[in-house]
Amino acid sequence: MTDAPKINRGLMGVYFDRSAVSDIDGAAGKLFYRGYSIDDLATHGTFEEIAYLLIMGELPTEDELARFDAELKAARTLPDQVYDIIRACKDGHPMNVLRTAASALAALEPESSDSSEEGMRKNGIRLTAQVPMIIAAHHAIRSGREPVAPDMSLGHAANWLWMLKGEKPSEDAARLADIDLILHAEHGSNASTFAARVTVGTEADMHGAITTALATLAGPAHGGAAEDVMKMVEEIGSPENAAQYVKDKRKNREPVTGFGHRVYRAEDPRARHMREGVRKLGEEMGEPKWYEILQGVVDAMKPYARHGLNVNVDFYSGVVYQLHGIPMDLYVPIFAIGRMPGWVIQCLEQKRGNILIRPLTVYNGPEPREWIALSDR
Repeated sequence: MTDAPKINRGLMGVYFDRSAVSDIDGAAGKLFYRGYSIDDLATHGTFEEIAYLLIMGELPTEDELARFDAELKAARTLPDQVYDIIRACKDGHPMNVLRTAASALAALEPESSDSSEEGMRKNGIRLTAQVPMIIAAHHAIRSGREPVAPDMSLGHAANWLWMLKGEKPSEDAARLADIDLILHAEHGSNASTFAARVTVGTEADMHGAITTALATLAGPAHGGAAEDVMKMVEEIGSPENAAQYVKDKRKNREPVTGFGHRVYRAEDPRARHMREGVRKLGEEMGEPKWYEILQGVVDAMKPYARHGLNVNVDFYSGVVYQLHGIPMDLYVPIFAIGRMPGWVIQCLEQKRGNILIRPLTVYNGPEPREWIALSDR
């Protein structure tokens, strides 16, 4: 008789490979990309610098950054057929449209089938530039407007807001969007990243892996937290209602959205970098109450911090999007914009030491039995 195998449901606590990309210390509330603290990256870096760091392995020199930025900007283009596809499914959820358009690019751009490491890198960088274009184009088309052409003078985050809204963001608003993308750029073997690596494990190309990641991110258990936080804030309505809201939730043993995380027991280190930006943006937009509601919830939740219920990054992200007038169904697609560099490098890591990812399940069905003829059933 052999011992029954240990089952780690959800693969919790299981290490399936090594990675040099990000390091998460959930107990201490620390996050590093390539050895650099998220605090330093969010304070000093731009999305382009951090995307280069993740994909290439080191922070870029001025010349390297200029070339990388030029490569990203040169990829701000979509085949005409993609716009036709977006128009054909314009009434669909933005994540479904994004996934469909990204998948279509695999058939419309011949270079997408290049599954060499260099080919996958180039395709990943191109998709990083195209994903925000798809999201902005879909929002324009479903709103009865023509898509806004990209502005090559703007950085990645500012150009995204320009294409979405048709107006150039303020310097502070663009910087906060930049920080938001940096904070979401990479986070270890989360569900969508693992799904992408499983796809690459079959020797599929980058477009296939990103399509898989998008489909996985769309699930509400993975990418929907920012939207849920905004729904909570709207339900609370005003800062003075926050304490009672939390009291009622805790009394009914219901979770308070935006608190707790699968890997962090301390405060999510990304959250603090959004907090002050949300306050400033709220004042700039003449809507300070959203920040005040958030802080009311944070104050009411302080007694529960010792139980690991600390604020996470999505707690503040949703309000940033709300202040920009961005519809809630775009919150998860924005997450995808930021996560693209992380998906790309994780796919490249899988490619370099590729192995088919094929875990096992323990069978708990019926014992072996005899076939019964149809007439005897």
